[in-house]
Amino acid sequence: MNRRAQRQQGATLIEVLVAIIIVVFGLLGLAGLQSRVSLAEVEAFQRAQAILLLNDMVARINANRRNATTYAAGGAALGTGNPQQDCSTASSTAALDLCEWNNALLGATEGLGGNSVGAMQDARGCIDALQGTMPKQFRVSVVWRGSGPTVVPGATTCGQGSYGNDATRRAITATIELGCLQNDPATALCVSTYN
Repeated sequence: MNRRAQRQQGATLIEVLVAIIIVVFGLLGLAGLQSRVSLAEVEAFQRAQAILLLNDMVARINANRRNATTYAAGGAALGTGNPQQDCSTASSTAALDLCEWNNALLGATEGLGGNSVGAMQDARGCIDALQGTMPKQFRVSVVWRGSGPTVVPGATTCGQGSYGNDATRRAITATIELGCLQNDPATALCVSTYN
């Protein structure tokens, strides 16, 4: 009986080692899950910032309806690739709005050590005129570089080809339709329709 007791020694040690290995794999899986959650949180934060910037420009265009076509006149993307501007020299409301929006895309409202740090990586904004006749239509787009590839956004060409792999480009868009303002000389074509 003494031999039987000796053969069973060490079984507990093997069970403990197997349990430790299982716990290690579980902790590694939990660490991977945590990194994915953090990445998803960053993506959600960037999307929330993009929605704020998109709504900001939509509101600015709606507030300056009479000069709405001047917002799309530049045609170039604002944000990354453009330097931060001094908006005090803007010659019109539309120029001031575009200047401030460019600086917001660059992260002018958020600073770190004297540098502008935007919430979105390589953010760009575009305003495209879709229809120049009444009712006028514009598309406002905000695009940025995502952390990993997904489906290529097809709603806008803003920022296309700027991020290497286009599948890392994230985009949100809003279409604005400006109707005719009653008794507005700038929309003389529509006045007869409503009178």
